[in-house]
Amino acid sequence: MSARPGARQFPLPFDHRSSLGGEDFLLAPCNSEAVAWIDRWPDWPGPALVIAGARAAGKTHLASVFAARSGGQVIKLTDLIETPPAELAAGGALILDDAEGIAGSIDAEQGLFHLLNYLAASPLEEGRGRLLMTATQPPARWGVGLRDLASRLNAAPVAVIGAPDDALIGALLVKLFADRQLRPSAEVIPYLVARMERSFDAARALVAALDARALAEGRAVSIALARAVMGEAQD
Repeated sequence: MSARPGARQFPLPFDHRSSLGGEDFLLAPCNSEAVAWIDRWPDWPGPALVIAGARAAGKTHLASVFAARSGGQVIKLTDLIETPPAELAAGGALILDDAEGIAGSIDAEQGLFHLLNYLAASPLEEGRGRLLMTATQPPARWGVGLRDLASRLNAAPVAVIGAPDDALIGALLVKLFADRQLRPSAEVIPYLVARMERSFDAARALVAALDARALAEGRAVSIALARAVMGEAQD
């Protein structure tokens, strides 16, 4: 989207980490545990770490921060099936997004089991790296059928990204508006925070809806527009 007249960057009241794309990841109490584990790499107690959290909580973004820090590469479920563990691990750290997707696939479950075994048996100094997995739920809730894999996964540390508080939701709204080159009036952010669902996904959806409505009607993002969009969402 092209820049809009008078657009500016809003100040963000949170510390941040940059991802591979240079975007900001806002640090807050709800994600501090996950960030601490990323900072601790490669000093993890085992070969794998799971970051769990709701959709749009920033798991993939934080995985990108990890990739920038570790030089890690993203792998897919098909890689677990088609590529030997030694070949996958040759490049160092690994990242598997939406890892709960392995559940129900015998081949994918076996592939992940063999990869974890390989990483556990390979010293970090040999360049075998570590595996970061992201998911919406901790491994115990994935429904993995392979018992040995379930045991491995349940032994891995899990960092949960919790629900955002009002301060983080407000900061996220500020960032989302700035990303879209939007300048809402000063009272819009507190108005939205007081009335919206407390979730990362809801924040993104709400800003997208306000952006679309503002463009369609040629209006500024104001209390009146916010009231109209939120009223429609509740109907």
